[in-house]
Amino acid sequence: MAATAPQPERFAPAFRDELSRLMRWRRDVRHFRPDPVDEALLDRCLDAFRLAPSVGLSEPWRILRLDSETARQAARANFEAANAAALAGYDGEKAALYPRLKLSGMDRAPVQLAVFCDEATPQGAGLGAATMPEMRRYSVVAAISMFWLAARAEGLGVGWVSVLDPDRLCRDLAVPDDWSLVAYLCIGWPEVERDHPELEEVGWERRAEALHVEGR
Repeated sequence: MAATAPQPERFAPAFRDELSRLMRWRRDVRHFRPDPVDEALLDRCLDAFRLAPSVGLSEPWRILRLDSETARQAARANFEAANAAALAGYDGEKAALYPRLKLSGMDRAPVQLAVFCDEATPQGAGLGAATMPEMRRYSVVAAISMFWLAARAEGLGVGWVSVLDPDRLCRDLAVPDDWSLVAYLCIGWPEVERDHPELEEVGWERRAEALHVEGR
């Protein structure tokens, strides 16, 4: 007698609709209320890292929470220097618009995390990463995405600050030499709710109307 094939896990249409809605409302938040975030709630969101996929089961993410004024001031000074350098690289309409963009929530976000990739972790024994070492960083990005959705489901907003000098931040935070910065995240309660990109709203760029998939 042939064995019965296992049935894949399926989710109800209502859940799928809610998941789609969650992804639409997963916006990069830069405007935060200063209200504190409950520690138990934050821990629930951070647990999403443990559910994320990782190359060779290496779990290479390393997370630092910046609570001290010294650490936050270093990150803020880093952003301001990088932001000034970025502005100098634009001209015309972009140069006029750039100073009006809100590119960081560092001034008000109650929770700020620096997320690193441990490039030398022995966990996973190099499976997959020996041929494609960048997969460790991709694994960290995947974990951040899981965390982001978990936070949004709780009503929290997340902002990813990429206008930074990563090497300088690593030095300022005195992390191990084998750690590379992947993300600086600002977390808190959104001041404004959006289901569309703020950069599209202010006229910086437009979202593509359709996804193009090419065949070979």
